Amino acid sequence: MNDTLDARVTALEDRAAIMDTLARYCRGIDRCEVETLKSVYWPDGVDDHGTFVGLGHDFAEAVTPRLLDMKQTMHAIANVTIELMGDWARVETYVIAYHLIPSESGDQEMIVGGRYLDHFEKRSGAWRIKHRLYVMDWNQNGPATAIWDRGLFAQLKTRGARGADDPWETAPHLRDPS
Repeated sequence: MNDTLDARVTALEDRAAIMDTLARYCRGIDRCEVETLKSVYWPDGVDDHGTFVGLGHDFAEAVTPRLLDMKQTMHAIANVTIELMGDWARVETYVIAYHLIPSESGDQEMIVGGRYLDHFEKRSGAWRIKHRLYVMDWNQNGPATAIWDRGLFAQLKTRGARGADDPWETAPHLRDPS
């Protein structure tokens, strides 16, 4: 019975570690944190985003300047399927990504729905991406419709930002109370 329980606990720990890695990817891409993005890939890990095919670490370096040209992005993941096979896993993750892009004719919104098809590997107890294929399933594009200064939205003063200005970094209640 202990072997079965140990295997189930290990599987839960593995799934949680993979989910943490997926969330860290979204955080890194939206905050334009190169080192956070690199941390989700093994050094020999590959990313195939269609517009980029190469090492994940090189993807992190290449995508960040392009994202910094945008005003905002938000990647939200859902419907994660994890098939554990020892020290590797097959993972499908649905993603919806919002992009606010400045243009001469006014801000534009691009919303993309797709999936990350990942081969994860566990090495020395850590799970990271060995190979990622991004699949685009749909997209929407058009003039930005955000309202920042009227009604309820004018009252919401705390807004996300990249880097040290983000509330994750500045909110006093998230600091060590000791």
